Amino acid sequence: MCGITGIFAFNLVGKFNLVNVTAATKALEKRGPDNQEIYHDEFVGLGHRRLSIIDTSAVANQPMWDETKRYCIIFNGEIFNFLELRKDLERRGVTSFFSHSDTEVLLKFFILEREKCLNKLKGFFAFCVYDKDDQSFFIARDRYGVKPLLYQFDEDKFLFASEMKSILAYGIEKELDYTSLHTYLQLNYIPAPRTIFQNVKKLLPGHYLNVKSRKLEVESYYTIPCPGNNEQPSMNSYEESKSKFKQLLEASVQRRLVSDVPLGSFLSGGIDSSVVTGLAARHKPNLHTFSIGFRDEKFFDETNYARLVAKHFRTEHTVFSLTNNDLYEHVNSILDYIDEPFADSSAINVYILSKETRKHATVALSGDGADELLAGYNKHTAFYRAIHPGLKESLVSSLLPLWKTFPQSRNSFFSNRARQLQRFAEGMQLSPRERYWHWAGFAPGEKALQLFSEKSKGNFDQQEFERYKTDLLKTIPDKETINDVLLTDMNLVLPNDMLMKVDLMSMANSLEVRSPFLDFELVNFAFSLPDQFKINPFIRKRIVQDAFKDFLPKELYNRPKKGFEAPLLKWLRKEMKSQIEDNLLSERFILEQNIFDYTAIAQLKKQLFSSNPGDVHARIWGLIVFQWWWRKYFVGS
Repeated sequence: MCGITGIFAFNLVGKFNLVNVTAATKALEKRGPDNQEIYHDEFVGLGHRRLSIIDTSAVANQPMWDETKRYCIIFNGEIFNFLELRKDLERRGVTSFFSHSDTEVLLKFFILEREKCLNKLKGFFAFCVYDKDDQSFFIARDRYGVKPLLYQFDEDKFLFASEMKSILAYGIEKELDYTSLHTYLQLNYIPAPRTIFQNVKKLLPGHYLNVKSRKLEVESYYTIPCPGNNEQPSMNSYEESKSKFKQLLEASVQRRLVSDVPLGSFLSGGIDSSVVTGLAARHKPNLHTFSIGFRDEKFFDETNYARLVAKHFRTEHTVFSLTNNDLYEHVNSILDYIDEPFADSSAINVYILSKETRKHATVALSGDGADELLAGYNKHTAFYRAIHPGLKESLVSSLLPLWKTFPQSRNSFFSNRARQLQRFAEGMQLSPRERYWHWAGFAPGEKALQLFSEKSKGNFDQQEFERYKTDLLKTIPDKETINDVLLTDMNLVLPNDMLMKVDLMSMANSLEVRSPFLDFELVNFAFSLPDQFKINPFIRKRIVQDAFKDFLPKELYNRPKKGFEAPLLKWLRKEMKSQIEDNLLSERFILEQNIFDYTAIAQLKKQLFSSNPGDVHARIWGLIVFQWWWRKYFVGS
């Protein structure tokens, strides 16, 4: 686990930023608390922070040079098949290794094969190779965006880093991107390649870039091979597919067990983490597992299932039992760590789970990615019904005016059901792309735009937003399938929300998280399967459920999925009320800031304290996160 940053200065103006390499590297301390190393010459600076997760005697420090002193690498991530790649290099005559690290293997493999090496890597990564003779940077990001990589490019310099706070440490100009802000107000996160700043971008997953002669070129090296609507999916039988799926997942888990520091597994009690835990326990005796429970929110507490799984696989299990107050106590720390607006409230739970787990382990396995890969969310049932409508779906859609009359919130079964019925009915009346966007977010575009002040509206380009949105939804055809929806989830939701959340919150606590469901061979295989292997009217994640039915406790089979949510509505009405009324969302602060329209904000606040809050708590939380971030990076800067 590491953090990386670097600068390529193109002229004397750009060279003034070289002095900030040390500060930019220091900003990544949480990602690598054990060691900091920096290299710089006249025009190039490279910084690396490291957390030692293997025997340090087997690792050479980074930045790492090859023996010719031409190539230098800084690397963040893990290459799980590096020993296989090393043997391949040795067969091809590359034998002068001075360490036992995956970093050196990656460097030598890149020297031999350049960008073609990326297709052979099994793992997650973001890395930069500096070619001193060629005066160029080569930078790549893993296939699914497990590890982040941001960059800034102008006529004077090129900057990159693992986190925005490192980019900001170079002293760049901070100019809001109003297209990104408008998108954030709908989704509560900002999808790549955009960021909250106009001049900073995220490298897309499965892409690499070259910087040479003051030019920047970005290329794709991997896309998920999803059959189109007119293509024939895998002809394997369901039984054959289950068997292969089990083999691929177990191999993926085994690869991710290599570690010379304490390794454990997150265990929520859901199907995904339970399967990963069970497979890991086969190969690692006395596996440690970790769960968090919610004493005040029994509906979301799955610790009984987690204990059942831990007992079944004989793991060393630890439960962190939390109250709502325990969750709330960490809110300020989380908001302080976020360096770009990101408002998935379940990040609070992931932060605490990571913090507590880090006291016992340095690496943790997780079930992340399975829901997006294999149709595990409630929304996937909604998509399935929209794609295969019947009398029931038509009736629900026709009763939209009725659903709008019912009080809606996530606070009770009936109000939540009314909320879900209204969202489903609204989605049924939209095109496939607009339906996906509607169900992916918390507010439609017109409602997000209402929050803008007149000044912000003047800075907002509707056509630019529509082009951005169209590109994000390009994998949804006019007549979608479940695989189309899942592909869009893998490209949009997974890297920009789910993996971003896990990376941010685990790195804030110097914990590495590994996700076996995101092995590229497993992902490629999953997308070769027809929809019905993943979901039908009675079950989600069908192939996982059936493949491991006899492996797991019978109580886990096809049980209802529970969320991993924080009690936002309660907090916003009580503990955080002063932030809403007197501080971050006060009329004075909103008017001074002049980004938002206070009348529209006041309407949201009124709805929050009404008997019909709907999803407004998520929108208010998004605003609070943005305001906290704005105050730290603009008012406080």
